[in-house]
Amino acid sequence: MTKYIVQGGKPLFGEVEISGAKNAAVAIIPAALMVDGVCRIENLPQISDVTMSLKILENLGAQIRVVNRHTVEIDSTCIRSTRTDYELARKIRASYYLIGALLGRFGHGEVAMPGGCNFGGVRPIDLHVKGFTSLGAKVTVEGGFIRAAADRPRLKGANIYLDVVSVGATMNIMMAAAMAEGNTVIENAAREPHIVDLANFLNSMGANIRGAGTDTIKIRGVERLTGGTYAIIPDQIEAGTYMAAVAATGGQILIKNIIPKHMDCITAKLVEMGVEVEENEDTLLVRRSGSLQRTNVKTLPYPGFPTDMQPQITTVLSLAEGTSLVTEGVWSSRYRYVDELRRMGARIQVDDKTAVVEGVDHLTGAPIQASDLRAGAAMVIAALAAHGASEISHVQYIERGYENIVEKLRAVGADIRSVEEPDQRELGVG
Repeated sequence: MTKYIVQGGKPLFGEVEISGAKNAAVAIIPAALMVDGVCRIENLPQISDVTMSLKILENLGAQIRVVNRHTVEIDSTCIRSTRTDYELARKIRASYYLIGALLGRFGHGEVAMPGGCNFGGVRPIDLHVKGFTSLGAKVTVEGGFIRAAADRPRLKGANIYLDVVSVGATMNIMMAAAMAEGNTVIENAAREPHIVDLANFLNSMGANIRGAGTDTIKIRGVERLTGGTYAIIPDQIEAGTYMAAVAATGGQILIKNIIPKHMDCITAKLVEMGVEVEENEDTLLVRRSGSLQRTNVKTLPYPGFPTDMQPQITTVLSLAEGTSLVTEGVWSSRYRYVDELRRMGARIQVDDKTAVVEGVDHLTGAPIQASDLRAGAAMVIAALAAHGASEISHVQYIERGYENIVEKLRAVGADIRSVEEPDQRELGVG
């Protein structure tokens, strides 16, 4: 069992190189199943979700060749099964993208119900099902598997309106429709950068998708996708997390390999709080020397403030002067981490989707745990800013989405180390 030991209270100085986007990679890897040939994917982050996604493809019959730490070649010419391994697929939430990919290319697929982070409830896939059904598939859930099958060799294009803006449903329907007969229009589509990245990947392999990044996506189905090379965009949320870390601790970090436009929604809030941000072509210089000021934050679909940054910004606001309001506008149960911040002296009250954050002078180190990926990032930020030592457990959630986080933080002056401890269950304790 791995834990992080953090001695807090040190400002951060130096440079951080941002990895490829986790949220793009976990959709683009399944989309490689649709390619009849070899596709080379570059700028892949080295995280556990990517490793698991590649294992799932290999289990289905894809040939995976690791070129280097961040590049793989995937050959999906000879897929031998359209049913995923139950134990593999249920370990990550993004496994549901396999349904759209398998349905799009083969007209059928069986995928275990997704796992990944637990937000205290099940993430609904109703909109995914609605989209697949509109394209001519029958979808059932049996024995822990989502089963989808078209009633003809290829799906048929359709007009699909999403009742709620959904990133997952937008991407899944886009994949399924890429090889359907005729035209598909997705209205009220999500606009996140990783949706544009998936569309660009599919187009580079021969798809015909227009409008990604707007609320109307138009897809003209093609019969076949062929190979090519594609580089994944930088990770907006990883960059935002390091921005939040320097906001909480003070200091100055140059954040490299980013697309500044993707960061605008995060940058704007940090500037409101008194953080200085200088934007260059593909870097951001982030500095905080004075006190943090209160502000209000509401998470919204892109280009609004991202829900994946909500725990991190709430942690920073717990150290700001005055009272801030944080409203969760995307997920209903994302405040499970607040109890951990309270252990450290934060003053936060949660009422349904709103957190009232009263700033305190400082946090104090404590034993804390990560309850999900972004909550884990928030725990790291809190520990870095706190007076004294903190021990963070359940860090496997953090490693689902952050490449070499300990090494990157140590390089900018953080006192953080990863330690292995025996699992008490293995010792028969408790």
